[in-house]
Amino acid sequence: MSRKILIAGNWKMNGTVADSKERINGINEFINKNGDKGAEILVCPPFTLIPKVVEYTNGTKINVGAQDCHFNKSGAHTGDISASMLVDAGCKYVILGHSERRANHNETDEIVQSKSNIALENNLKVVLCIGETLEQRKSNKTIAVVEAQIKSSLSSLATAENTVIAYEPIWAIGTGLTPTLEEIKEVHVAIRKFLSSLKGEEFAQKTRILYGGSLNPSNAKEILAIADVDGGLIGGASLKAEDFCKIIDAI
Repeated sequence: MSRKILIAGNWKMNGTVADSKERINGINEFINKNGDKGAEILVCPPFTLIPKVVEYTNGTKINVGAQDCHFNKSGAHTGDISASMLVDAGCKYVILGHSERRANHNETDEIVQSKSNIALENNLKVVLCIGETLEQRKSNKTIAVVEAQIKSSLSSLATAENTVIAYEPIWAIGTGLTPTLEEIKEVHVAIRKFLSSLKGEEFAQKTRILYGGSLNPSNAKEILAIADVDGGLIGGASLKAEDFCKIIDAI
């Protein structure tokens, strides 16, 4: 079953108005010259840059997402952003459950699920992040960990059209380390099989599963060629338009 590749850039806590414009212009120039390779392109800047990035991407093939949202509709939540605010700012997607949020902000699977619910209720598409620690990998717990995260984080509102799974082994994020191609394949196959047991085979076959964790221009071609890898969630390599575009070109 055909699934459209998604190449998503997570800018994390990086960027200014000036360099975001330069970055978007670089990506757009590449797409205009070389095409999008049949992929969907997504960038997720910090909250402060979302309105400007939406402006810069207007009329292009680049979608804009956010890096998080609160699980409540509104209220006394200083420093937080609601899903409806993201929609109002022009976002189409939101990344939820990233390991840095889980670790640095003590987000549990239940919190991630609540955020997924409110995002989907507001017609935001969700990029749901899962992944194991190095200790869990060494203890052969990877499959059990990612299955438990999916089961407890996935919204009951999830469909193959509104939810993307992003497998990011925590120990590979920003370290330059990556699992072997066989290890990546094994986890992606296991995730799809588990999705089938949860939501049915059609859901599993249509749902996109991204790989993240030190995905870069030098390894993108091999990783994106794996049958059950439907794109990438890219951190550091998304901060330079040239590197991000090389990953698109690797499809």
